[in-house]
Amino acid sequence: MSAENTTAMSRAAIMGNIRSGLNPSQDDSQRQQAVTNRLAAKADNLIPSRAQLPFAEQVELFKAMVHEALAELIELDSLDQVPQACADWLSSQGIKQLISASDTELTALDWNPLEQQQILRTERVAQAGDIASLTSSFAGIAETGTLMLHSGSQSPTTLNFLPDNHLVILRRSTIVGVYEEAWKKTREKYGNTLPRTVNMITGPSRSADIEQKLQMGAHGPKNLVILMIND
Repeated sequence: MSAENTTAMSRAAIMGNIRSGLNPSQDDSQRQQAVTNRLAAKADNLIPSRAQLPFAEQVELFKAMVHEALAELIELDSLDQVPQACADWLSSQGIKQLISASDTELTALDWNPLEQQQILRTERVAQAGDIASLTSSFAGIAETGTLMLHSGSQSPTTLNFLPDNHLVILRRSTIVGVYEEAWKKTREKYGNTLPRTVNMITGPSRSADIEQKLQMGAHGPKNLVILMIND
């Protein structure tokens, strides 16, 4: 018997076992409806108790987890303070260029503080060799200090991963306790037309795969700076 025939028989046996396990005597329409009902319900999974907190405590948990993940957190009173905060941080690192998302909220800001410190801000997709980027985020997740970012024409995913330094704007009001809440907010905003990419970012990129030594920036930014707007 040829190897091809043997493979076909093995595949048939495997599929036969799967069909038996699925109880083929049951009406297919019933199974399909059961799946449809489960998807429509969008029921929560097991929720960690440590994130089931009043909002103020969720914010404090988020901040604690951000620091544990080795990210930097800068608190601001308003969005208008973002350009000055970016200028100050970039200058402290000797960085003279910032690649920015082009969403309306950022474009409308007064970026003179960067010009005064001779820092060039460009709105485009990130490319290999870029040093710093600026984006907005959709939500902050307290249980792990994680940022949720959605891709779009004005905020390409390359900005999140190619530059060595990633500056991210997060509104305090968008912090939620757990992942499930962030996904609920995503569905509320987009309905059935979800963004092409949803990124979850917890601290700067790191790896200890090589000789068990921690390497920062292994697969993405070496530094993650969260500009939290206390709105």
